[in-house]
Amino acid sequence: MIFSPSLKSARLLQRYKRFLADVRLNDGTEMTMHCANTGAMTGCATPGDTVWYSTSDNIKRKYAHSWELTQTQQDHWICVNTMRANTLVQEAIEAGRINELSGYTKLRTEVRYGEENSRIDLLLQAENQPDCYIEVKSVTLLEQDCGYFPDAVTLRGQKHLRELALQVQNGQRAVLFFAVLHTGITKVAPAQHIDPQYAELLAQACALGVEVICYGAQINAEGMELNIPLPFGLS
Repeated sequence: MIFSPSLKSARLLQRYKRFLADVRLNDGTEMTMHCANTGAMTGCATPGDTVWYSTSDNIKRKYAHSWELTQTQQDHWICVNTMRANTLVQEAIEAGRINELSGYTKLRTEVRYGEENSRIDLLLQAENQPDCYIEVKSVTLLEQDCGYFPDAVTLRGQKHLRELALQVQNGQRAVLFFAVLHTGITKVAPAQHIDPQYAELLAQACALGVEVICYGAQINAEGMELNIPLPFGLS
């Protein structure tokens, strides 16, 4: 994924109301931008961090600028725009960088499935083999080199685990794909200390045959590429 036009940088002042952030430009001007991240963003939104942002030419938007990346004061790079995760995973699969998901001939997105009115992020298909249902989750919460998901209690995420487990029981393949979009993270685990119900459901889903795949990304102001396999552990 190449950022075009190029991202611009600013200094973070504060993030608030979930979807807004105030920043200071290099010339001292302050402005408000949109933040497409509904999570807690723990460790990703510290005042003083460098914000890298894109600009839309859509005149109907109230806020023309969107927060894409954080460059922390420890020089970690984080993609805070969670809308990018699905695209990164799709690009990586289509480029053949995800060995665990090779051999499929068709990729579809946002397909309705399950019993709880869900949409699967990615659906891989090929003749003479089960369909592969892929739910993508962005991981950005870093604690002592480990990335944790979720960073807040997620009823929606719990629903997705139930849906994936059901697909396995129906004879299909189901994958929970953790897109690790924080360059400081070297391994991934469920956030038992934040959402114990999610951690329990994940363990149950894995026992039923749901697969977990974790890949990290190279991230900088020019672009991102998901290409680093990372280990996952239930504890």
